[in-house]
Amino acid sequence: MEQDAFVSIRNLTKRFGEHVAVNDISLNVAEGHTLALLGPSGCGKTTILRCLAGLETPDSGHISLAGNVVFDHNARVNLMPEQRELGIVFQSYAVWPHMSVSENVGFPLKVRGVAKAEYDDRVARILNIVGLGAWRDKGATQLSGGQQQRVALARALVHQPRLVLFDEPMSNLDTQLRDQVRMELNILQAKLGFTAIYVTHDQAEAFSLAETVVVMNLGRIETSGPPRDVFHRPRTPFVARFLGLNVCEGKLVQANATAGGQVEVAFGESLRLRGLSGDEQKLTAGAPVLVCVRKEHIGIRKLAPGAIPQGLSGEIRAASFLGLNEEYVVALEGVELRAVQPASGLRAGDRVEVSIRPEDCIVFLAGQNRLD
Repeated sequence: MEQDAFVSIRNLTKRFGEHVAVNDISLNVAEGHTLALLGPSGCGKTTILRCLAGLETPDSGHISLAGNVVFDHNARVNLMPEQRELGIVFQSYAVWPHMSVSENVGFPLKVRGVAKAEYDDRVARILNIVGLGAWRDKGATQLSGGQQQRVALARALVHQPRLVLFDEPMSNLDTQLRDQVRMELNILQAKLGFTAIYVTHDQAEAFSLAETVVVMNLGRIETSGPPRDVFHRPRTPFVARFLGLNVCEGKLVQANATAGGQVEVAFGESLRLRGLSGDEQKLTAGAPVLVCVRKEHIGIRKLAPGAIPQGLSGEIRAASFLGLNEEYVVALEGVELRAVQPASGLRAGDRVEVSIRPEDCIVFLAGQNRLD
């Protein structure tokens, strides 16, 4: 563990009855940095956030914030939420309808007994930062959804916390607003320099906001790293499927002598694909494997009647128009793959030539980390 970590979680475990929501988790966040906990519902990410905030009591482990221990099971330390000096932005805006925008934002200062002059200055400053200075006297629920979320953000930041927790902060916004608020959060975090932890199931949100992405699965950390590494090189079949890659079962025909090298996989009687081993250990011929390939890395070209394909031959089973792109389900000798490419007007029943580069296929041993 890094001794200078601003947020340090060690061996954190939280159970709800027989269910282990968080299973021996350890992670660090450096000061001024952002981390995203990404994963499907029930993976444990929100429970970690609530343990950090003091809203849940872990069954074991240790949490320190800015060098101060806020929870230690063995030492029987468990600070109240208000003692942890952090801000929280919840999934629901949680604005108080009987208060104006400025009263909502200033509430954390009021309960801390901040003097009126400082109170007014801080509220005015943070409202201007989030672009709501002109709405300070309006009722909070008179604002749009995006504006109410900015009220919640301003309220979380007004007492100048060094750590801000975000629990699905944009899930109630429409797509256009979500994109706008994501950019605003990036700008605010750079301007104010607070440390942030985001909980989200939205990949775009995690990859665009965080410097480190932690993918959770069944209460454990599945993988972690910089967004580009997590996105481009999934380290497990679970991560690959969660990120939307095709995951297909096959049998290893030929393997490179070096772990991580190129391998050949058979599907059925005649279909063969080459890929790169995603496992650290050497794969052996005959082993059942999972081949993972991103939809955008599958090339498709329509075949003219009677033409002989130079690569793999397939048939379009379904097509979906997405605007600039189209998504296809293409059948290759009994294996169905999803592919995304610029709109070309292919239709169900069209014969196509399919190309997949070996460097775009990741091959894992089957039976490990399955998603059945």
